[in-house]
Amino acid sequence: MSNTKKINITAAPTPNPNTIKFMPPESFFDGGTIDFPTRSKAEGNLLPEELFSIDGVVGVMVGSNFVSVTKDGAARWEDVLEDIRSVLDEIVGSGEQVVSDSSLAEAAKSVEASGEIAQRIITILNEEIRPAVAMDGGDVAFKSFENGVVTLELQGACSNCPASTMTLKMGIENRLKEEIPEVEEVIASQ
Repeated sequence: MSNTKKINITAAPTPNPNTIKFMPPESFFDGGTIDFPTRSKAEGNLLPEELFSIDGVVGVMVGSNFVSVTKDGAARWEDVLEDIRSVLDEIVGSGEQVVSDSSLAEAAKSVEASGEIAQRIITILNEEIRPAVAMDGGDVAFKSFENGVVTLELQGACSNCPASTMTLKMGIENRLKEEIPEVEEVIASQ
């Protein structure tokens, strides 16, 4: 990776005190996010693999124009931040592809949901909620709609965030109930 060019990556806190969102000047791919909640899920993906090699890093999410890095609650930012920045500078500055083609293909697959209500939920998630959540370095993925209950997977900065229950109940649940009376509750998948 000797052809590294100097880039300006900005960092921003998220509502999750254990996650920081890093924003490079250029996009990695067209849209969406790819969540790497474990080291094993990151295998074969250059940037997430390198970030997981840093002691204290427990989660990585790569969005089209950001990277959210989550540290272990016991780790201190001052102990891991410099290493994270070095990895980001090196890999993003090299111009190499940060995630594998197979991970990109998996992320591009649309969620299969049967029924008109599920489709309406997905539309609201994609058009309103996911862009807002991405601003804080996270994402939500639709899992199911059964018996009035919407199940979502919280990813990136939203995963294990102290404010995630408020986001889920006060934000997402209220918005979906407003548009879709059949929605009775929104829960996070386990």
